[in-house]
Amino acid sequence: MRLLHTMLRVADLEKSIAFYTKVLGMKELRRSENEQYRYTLVFIGYGDEDSNSVIELTYNWDTNEYEHGTAFGHLAIEYDDIYLACNKIKQLGGIVSREPGPVLGGATEIAFVKDPDGYAIELIQKK
Repeated sequence: MRLLHTMLRVADLEKSIAFYTKVLGMKELRRSENEQYRYTLVFIGYGDEDSNSVIELTYNWDTNEYEHGTAFGHLAIEYDDIYLACNKIKQLGGIVSREPGPVLGGATEIAFVKDPDGYAIELIQKK
């Protein structure tokens, strides 16, 4: 068994795809549209779905806003250099909501960024 994907509902599909591909460096892996039920699914990730977990961006054509609720926390991505990554994200117009540095009470270095829909993404420094 393995984790296949995590689904996020997005309000602006093209803006979300641009963030995940151009800012975070993922690739669009596949896309499908359902005209009858008016939605588009786009799968993005760092590698092929056969061996990697990916993100499913779900765009409901008639919805342009979502409430996040209080249960979801964040996605986490390992980076070789979170300091460099945060500088690049800021240069590309991304939002760094927590600057890189050690986690409170520990030595692991983390940062947080927000995607266009406000979902939190934790960047974790590779050890």
